[in-house]
Amino acid sequence: MAVSFDLTGKTAIVTGANTGLGQAIAVALAGAGADVALVGRSSMAGTEAAVAKAGGGRSLSIQADLSTLEPVERVISETVAWTGRADILVNNAGIIRRADAIDFTEADWDAVMDVNLKTVFFLSQAFARHLIGKGERGKIINIASLLSFQGGIRIPSYTASKSGLAGLTRLLACEWAGKGINVNAIAPGYFSTNNTEALRNDPDRNAAILGRIPAGHWGEPEELGGAAVFLAAPASDYVHGIVLPVDGGWLAR
Repeated sequence: MAVSFDLTGKTAIVTGANTGLGQAIAVALAGAGADVALVGRSSMAGTEAAVAKAGGGRSLSIQADLSTLEPVERVISETVAWTGRADILVNNAGIIRRADAIDFTEADWDAVMDVNLKTVFFLSQAFARHLIGKGERGKIINIASLLSFQGGIRIPSYTASKSGLAGLTRLLACEWAGKGINVNAIAPGYFSTNNTEALRNDPDRNAAILGRIPAGHWGEPEELGGAAVFLAAPASDYVHGIVLPVDGGWLAR
């Protein structure tokens, strides 16, 4: 059997697709042939243009605030109304709050956990119910982090959420693999995105981070696209429950 990375005829949902890693993943999936529903709070104009330029699949923008569960069912229903199907879910949307653990507030804890973990679970649940109800196969890709493996500093709720997401990925894989749903995660290393701007602008932290990355540079969002296409494509049909680091070699050092 030929190895296939072709996503023609598939429909993907990518949350947090307006910029950064989400935008790059959406463009990569579209370039592989998928139609992509772009989900987020802000304008998707830049991603829509990038998808159109990449060729391949089309895009649809769905406005949704994932800090609550209100949009969960709507994201699935609007996607299915668009193409008649939903095959791939990429849970990329996430937020971060920075403060010393001794000073961290309940509001910052709850805000991060709601977006990064709670909504991810319930959106995955709604997606799986749709697939199981129709007897169809599908792929879920969670965007974890190096903080799924390490502690970090000054980001207690982010570390907790991403560690929890790794565990959730494994649990859902165990429950849903036999139902035809692959659940896996990607753990990005240090990429040039809005979330890391503060680190890149701090000369000492920037130098310390670069000094540990064997590849010698911050990742560019486009460098994450191949891993997402692999986990979304038929090539990974027997891959379940992994957390795949894409980190320039960070964890190897």
